[in-house]
Amino acid sequence: MNVLFEEDGHFRAGSVLADSVASLQVELPSGKRSKVKAANVLLRFASPDASALIAGAETQAAELDAPFLWEVCGDDEFAFEELAREYHGAVPDAVQATAILLCLHAAPVYFHRKGRGRFRKAPPDILKAALAGQEKKRLQQQQVDAWVAELQDGRTPPEIAACCAQILYKPDRNRLETKAVEAAASASGLSVVALMARAGAFASSHDYHLGRFLFEYFPRGTDFPTHEVPPAGELADAGVRAFSIDDATTTEIDDAFSVQPKDGGGWRIGIHIAAPSLGIQPGTALGDIARSRLSTVYFPGRKITMLPDEAVETYTLLAGRECPALSLYLDVETDLRVTAKESRIERVAVAANLRHHEIEPLFNEDTIASGDLPAFEWRDELLLLWRLAEVLEAGRGKPSANSGQMDFNFYVDWAATTEDGEGRVDIQRRARGSPLDKLVAELMIVANNTWGSDLRDAGIPALYRAQGAGKVRMTTVAAPHEGLGVDCYAWSTSPLRRYVDLVNQWQMISLLRSEPPVFPPKSEALLSALRDFELVYAAYADFQRGMERYWCLRWLRQQAQDGNTVWPAIVLRESLVRLENIPLVLRCPSLTPHDPRTRVEVEIEHISLLDNDARARYVGDLAALTGAAAVSDEELDEEIAEAELPPDAPPAAEAPLPEMPVAPPESGEAD
Repeated sequence: MNVLFEEDGHFRAGSVLADSVASLQVELPSGKRSKVKAANVLLRFASPDASALIAGAETQAAELDAPFLWEVCGDDEFAFEELAREYHGAVPDAVQATAILLCLHAAPVYFHRKGRGRFRKAPPDILKAALAGQEKKRLQQQQVDAWVAELQDGRTPPEIAACCAQILYKPDRNRLETKAVEAAASASGLSVVALMARAGAFASSHDYHLGRFLFEYFPRGTDFPTHEVPPAGELADAGVRAFSIDDATTTEIDDAFSVQPKDGGGWRIGIHIAAPSLGIQPGTALGDIARSRLSTVYFPGRKITMLPDEAVETYTLLAGRECPALSLYLDVETDLRVTAKESRIERVAVAANLRHHEIEPLFNEDTIASGDLPAFEWRDELLLLWRLAEVLEAGRGKPSANSGQMDFNFYVDWAATTEDGEGRVDIQRRARGSPLDKLVAELMIVANNTWGSDLRDAGIPALYRAQGAGKVRMTTVAAPHEGLGVDCYAWSTSPLRRYVDLVNQWQMISLLRSEPPVFPPKSEALLSALRDFELVYAAYADFQRGMERYWCLRWLRQQAQDGNTVWPAIVLRESLVRLENIPLVLRCPSLTPHDPRTRVEVEIEHISLLDNDARARYVGDLAALTGAAAVSDEELDEEIAEAELPPDAPPAAEAPLPEMPVAPPESGEAD
């Protein structure tokens, strides 16, 4: 005796070895023996052999027409053997009955299961809807297959191009477009990103990385609607000639300085900060834009400004015009003591925008030490401000810049094109802590400390930077900044590019005008701005670091075209090195055990711009550098500490002091 039974959702046939009331001992054609519950037995038969039943039934089932069976069966529940008897007009044999069972089981759209071997035909309206769904799925799969074929041929279908960003950065796997891309990637043996790159879904690897950031933080794009920029209103003339000191690429010029001799000796030093807060107010269109963006985003070759160009152009401290400013005046005696301070809202004539690359060859540590500075306009003013900065730095007991550390400036020539797309990068080293850096940083520290103190003493809330136990945080309560050696520090000197500074400037102007503060004590709007700024500012910084890494890899690829693939590097820790020529940290699995700070030579074997990574191979040891060419211990300590973070740890909260802005050193501000 043989039986047909159901096990784990499959139909099986076997020979009965033992039969009891509740269960049977069955031997399958494979020789395996199974204990089968009697309730699971669907059919008992003597012939054919168990090994032939399923194969024969599958052959017959393939010839059956499920729609026809649905038409001829009744509306009541039935057993498969009953339908087999009616279909064949006689008692069916085991193969015929099993064929009907397989056909019914394989057509759930037409027949609903009601128990083991029992079915009921689907109601007409339900069947119609199910068939429509089946047809829809068929057409959808047909569309997916067509897209897969195009993607594998290296073309991006328009429908997929329209949602390319979502597929790359936040895929919705219920969308047909995503299913097609993932299917094509799997069939091609490529990652989704590599497949989309080959299919031309994005113009370059640079656009891929930039697109990820824009997708998350600027989903509506980076363009501004056209806005009329409110004027600052009537302001008193400061009666000074001011000058700024910035990088060549700076357009948001926030700060400038002036020097006036005083009757009887000494000077009146002016620190003049652009004052967009005089025209831009919270709750207005421009105020809402600043609140939304919170900061200018800097990355090599480009930036995304916090304010529209027309607002920047209206309030930037551009040479040759009179600009609205919030000014802090220092009365400085001949021995460089600061004896008085005064804040004013006024109109300042900006006479010059000095640029680092033009001034630093004339005004640097060597020319100052020689005592024979070459003659150039603003020489005397710069020398006085530098001497004052030395005194201010000594008074705080903290350096405003870590001398000896190197900054790397990235300059991208977008007119040039390489095999990796538009843009050719030049990475230049610049020593941190130059005389220009120091004088600007110290004067910014004075302004941020003074205005923070004024707001604190007046009981007006502001947004402060505080540091204790090595941790830097934002707070609405004035607290010491141990790293800078000041009792409080409120970012106030970059209102064109940071929302925190704009907020503090609104508060300071309210104080000077004896008006109620824009943000009163316990303001929820102020706390909300603080929380949002911290999150966004950190995200912008991460993006900038990622893009700097990308351009380092592009620089290496440029060099490789000239045959340069071996580079000096410094060991940070096991299997981790930092190239000397550029600020790029790489894993080097082949590196033999070395002490941190050891100089080695590595070869760049593979660069993946899409993965933003490269593979380095250890070549050999190099002699240690000495003198000016050596990397400072402070710089290495910082990099080694960061290198020891676990891969999933967040970045360090703050670099060793002074705090440096996310942006390139446009203003030289010590923040």
